[in-house]
Parts: sequence; structure tokens; C-alpha cells
Amino acid sequence: MALVDGVVADLTAQSAELDELVSALDDADWSRPTPAPGWTIAHQIAHLSWTDGVAAIAATDPDAFATLIEQAAKDPGGYVDEAAEKAALAPPAEILAEWRRARAALADALRTVPDGVKIPWFGPPMSAASMATARLMETWAHGLDVADTLGVVPAPTDRIKAVAHIGVRTRDYAYAVNGQTPPAAPFRYELTAPSGELWSWGPDDATDIVRGLAIDFCQLVTQRRALDDLDLEIIGDDAIHWAGIAQCFAGPPGEGRASTREPAEETQP
Repeated sequence: MALVDGVVADLTAQSAELDELVSALDDADWSRPTPAPGWTIAHQIAHLSWTDGVAAIAATDPDAFATLIEQAAKDPGGYVDEAAEKAALAPPAEILAEWRRARAALADALRTVPDGVKIPWFGPPMSAASMATARLMETWAHGLDVADTLGVVPAPTDRIKAVAHIGVRTRDYAYAVNGQTPPAAPFRYELTAPSGELWSWGPDDATDIVRGLAIDFCQLVTQRRALDDLDLEIIGDDAIHWAGIAQCFAGPPGEGRASTREPAEETQP
């Protein structure tokens, strides 16, 4: 349970950081559009609230969650977004209060899941530690959308190791959702943490390598920054191709973000 407790503590801290950012906003700010097309800050927090709440249900009442799965099957492409749309209509104070309730319930639920028990989900069932890791990734990514909207640059912490871990583990998933076959050989990942520690995954002798700041890698796999805007060293044809489709979140292929880099000026002959 030590692993679960550690990841849940990180999830709680990440949520609290975003909570502090949005709790100071007035109602008008909650209506500001974020980089996610069609989503305001209210949508971002409402989505996290709904998903945390559903995850808590999955961890404590599998039968109730099975009913939710049946409902989602009727509209697999829009069920989650529709939930965010409905929840975002509430006054900001209610959205925030409901998110606080939902994430507290989730934290309590995850700490009590017995070792070896898998939690049902919209994709494959997950352990409590994996669920907490996935929720941390989502909270960090949607929190970045909110921060971008407000012109805030959050100080990165080593909590993003959970995001990086999912980015590594979902390499083959990115190929699958794009209808492609992943390469057989694993990649090597060498990422520098905010603390300066080196995080690595994959064999030392891999020919395809992704190297750079962990924060840039996390922004890549969550599709919060365009590849051209990131300082990553990518070696090998397979790794270069993967970097163009990298996606650690569930769902159809994401559209990614447009580069903010100024286009090179054309030279006259």
C-alpha cells in the first residue's frame, strides 16, 4: 500500500495546486476559453470533477460503475464530453465544491482498495496505483490548460514522473489509436527531472532514444505543446515517427497543439 499512498499523496498535491489557481478567480474568469477547443476553465474543472467522481464509484461500487458503462456505450464518442458540458453549467462555486468532494472521495477509495484488486474502467481494469497515476496525469494536463489560459507558468515538480511513466508505457497505444503497428524494439528514454535527477526507461543499447527535460516530454505525450516547441533530442526513425503521434490519454487520436514558433522567412532567389 506504500506505493498507492505515495501516488495518492502526489495526486492530492497536484489537485490542490490547481485548486489554489482557480479558487481565486471570479465568475467571469471561469468562462474564459482554454486551449482545448470549446472548453472554458469551467469545463476543465467540471471534467476533472466528473472523472474523479466516476473513478471513486468504480473503486467502491463496481455494479454502479457497470451501469455507467452501459450508458457510455450508447454514445462512446461523446459521453464524457457531454458530462463536462452539463457540469460546466453550474455556478463556479458549485463546480469547485463538487470537485473537492469528488477528489477527496477518490483519494479515500483508492487507499482502501486491497492489493491485487483491479478497478474496472472505460479501458482495461487498473490497480489503485495505476488509477491514481492516471488521474494525476489528467489533473496535471488539464491544469496546464488552465494555467495557459491565465498566463501562469506553474513551477514543475517531480510529481510529473507519473506523467512521464504513462507516456513511456503508452508508446504502443499511440500507434494503435492511429491504426499503425508499433516497432518491435523498445525505445530508450532519458529524462531530466525538475529536481535534476535522471529518469530512464528502456534498454541501454536501444537505437531509438528520446532525451531531454521531463517537463518537455510530459507536454509532448499529453499533447499540450507542439513537438517543434520542445527541446527534446530524438534519435532513430521509429522514435521520430512516434514523437509525431505520441499520446498518453485515452480516446481517438488527438489533434495536438499548433506550434508557436515563428515560420522561417523565405529567401528570394
